[in-house]
Amino acid sequence: MSDINIVDAPPGIEGSGFFATSLDKVIGLARSHSLWPLPFATSCCGIEFMATMGSHYDLGRFGSERLSFSPRQADLLMVMGTIAKKMSPVLKQVYLQMAEPRWVIAVGACASSGGIFDTYSVLQGIDEIIPVDVYVPGCPPRPEAILDGFGKIQELVKNESGRRRDSEQYRAMLASYGIE
Repeated sequence: MSDINIVDAPPGIEGSGFFATSLDKVIGLARSHSLWPLPFATSCCGIEFMATMGSHYDLGRFGSERLSFSPRQADLLMVMGTIAKKMSPVLKQVYLQMAEPRWVIAVGACASSGGIFDTYSVLQGIDEIIPVDVYVPGCPPRPEAILDGFGKIQELVKNESGRRRDSEQYRAMLASYGIE
């Protein structure tokens, strides 16, 4: 067994102001505070989201100042409101047009579970067609709840491994939704 020699740090990198971390953590921190959400609002939850973007709650404080209305420039899909079954192919197409890595928030009872609309024409939760990362409860949810859901997405993004999206489990989950 060989002896291990521990040496002092070279001059210039000891003391305050120096820290060591992994590249995954640095990338996760940068991603979590620069999310570009794509609001997909169809009903009353969209009005609450407008309040969330207003000056009183100001989602921009959390690094999400720029809303993206183009799926190719967004990395966070925020689905708010009732999704009719006729709208589900459009929602899935918007999701597929987003670049990886991408995350999804289901805002409100209708996006999460169909809400009070238990009918043949309403999708009973968007998780039937696309994977959802965070659910925000409420009918409609208060802006504080939307901010809390956004904070949960930021934690997920910050702590997600860079290799998670390349794993077999992730590919199997996408395949279960018919996404290649």
